[in-house]
Amino acid sequence: MRLTLARASLIRHRARTVLAVLGVAVAAAMLLDMVMLATGMRESFRELLVSRGFDIRLAPKGTLPFDTDATIPSVGAVTAVLRSNPDIREISPVLGASIHIPVGPRDVSATILGIDPTVQGDYEFLSGRDVTTPDAMVANDSLIKRLHARIGDTLSVATGYDPQTRTYSGQRKLVLTGRVRFIYGAAEQLSAAVRRETLEDMGDPARRDRASLFMVRVRKGADPDRVRDWIETYIPTVSAISVATAIAQVDQRLSYFRQLAIILGSVSLLVGFLLVTTLVTVSVNERAGEIAVMRAIGVSRTHVVEQIVAEGVVISIVGALLGLALGLVTARYLNGILSTFPGLPMAIDFFLFQPLAAWSALGLLAVSGIAAGIYPAWRAASLPISETLRREAIA
Repeated sequence: MRLTLARASLIRHRARTVLAVLGVAVAAAMLLDMVMLATGMRESFRELLVSRGFDIRLAPKGTLPFDTDATIPSVGAVTAVLRSNPDIREISPVLGASIHIPVGPRDVSATILGIDPTVQGDYEFLSGRDVTTPDAMVANDSLIKRLHARIGDTLSVATGYDPQTRTYSGQRKLVLTGRVRFIYGAAEQLSAAVRRETLEDMGDPARRDRASLFMVRVRKGADPDRVRDWIETYIPTVSAISVATAIAQVDQRLSYFRQLAIILGSVSLLVGFLLVTTLVTVSVNERAGEIAVMRAIGVSRTHVVEQIVAEGVVISIVGALLGLALGLVTARYLNGILSTFPGLPMAIDFFLFQPLAAWSALGLLAVSGIAAGIYPAWRAASLPISETLRREAIA
């Protein structure tokens, strides 16, 4: 009965109801997007870190991985120390550098990683053959396209360019053996990978037996943070970063995103509340006489309040459901724009849909719809019956 009367009241003013629903939908979409923004990048970054199963990253003391050109010396000695811990299962040293590949009259510059293909966690293999031999090189599609190369081509690859003498410290013929997708690479970044010993042979002899990064897997059941503390104790030349530590650092650097999301999300929730309150109040004022007649024939005050509140709930729920679809569309569009930010890994999403967080946000909007209808409904149900009927009759 109450829902039937509420539906009849909403249908009676179709245009106003539709506009109100659309307004709530926009507020709901904005609220959903802000909730996705507040939690999306953090969860996306966490999933990126754990996607390859490495629990700890080792970088030169005081830096983040590849944040500077600093390297970790004595790879063999560091590896031996790490292997002495029974909680450490796999070790993957990675060396980073810049390369130059001549293409006609110009050089193409790219980033290259020296890895151990048996334990690497930097790329996903797409086609061809991995770097199983010292003269093999794999590259991503961006670099292959820039070079106009094909799998099987032999390329002249140089490292250590000196701008004063215009010479390279190392040059070698490498065969392009495969296509890969670098997990931590930015959009359109030109990247390649070879065996670490190959890259060392091409570089400065003084930089032999070095790594830019170590990635470490711990055994199942071991505490990564406990292993991290052990590493920093026994290898003082490195900064050990566990997944939890990395996420904490990302949270600190991106705190302004969360603050912005909280502020805009609160504004959207307030807008939805005020919109529903305004509509219900206008509707109640127009139907003061009708409500007084209902009260005069014996309809209880609670019944009247429930009917009017139901109108606000219907508007909020329908608007929230439309807002869910609109929010997902706008989030995908905005994420496509923000994902092109320079230096940001392609796998990072600014807006990540999480069902629990999304439904909680839209549930808050529905609750605000209930709250928006309570005061005007109770005020209308409390009007003096005789006085209200006399005023309506004179009007």
